[in-house]
Amino acid sequence: MRATRSSIPSIVLPLPAAVKEEPREFSCGAELGAEQNENMKASTLLNHATAATTTTTCRGGVVQQQQRADAHLSREERRRRRRATTKYRTAHATRERIRVEAFNVAFGELRKLLPTLPPDKKLSKIEILRLAICYISYLNHVLDV
Repeated sequence: MRATRSSIPSIVLPLPAAVKEEPREFSCGAELGAEQNENMKASTLLNHATAATTTTTCRGGVVQQQQRADAHLSREERRRRRRATTKYRTAHATRERIRVEAFNVAFGELRKLLPTLPPDKKLSKIEILRLAICYISYLNHVLDV
């Protein structure tokens, strides 16, 4: 069975009249995102710095945990061992969840801007992107005319 383009919802493209809409304030949150990104980098560096110098007491003597034990290992092997820890995997899963959630929010916002029939039709991410391309192309054409 062959898929056809008719399965993609159509875009409503009315001819634009003189639109007198108040300009809305738009913020992508780039300032906040950059600040959060810097905070994450700083906390990650701090965590790695403290992890490398953490000490434990063993029978009255202070022993460096990781530096001596991992000194003979290659850089790649140390990286593999660090990534194998539960703490690292949990942090990675959390970062990935936040990243995917941000993508989903962005797709939702883009979906709200696309005029389709019916307006509440659920669209996949690829359909949203294709319709956005089509709509932007249409708007470009209208501006050129």
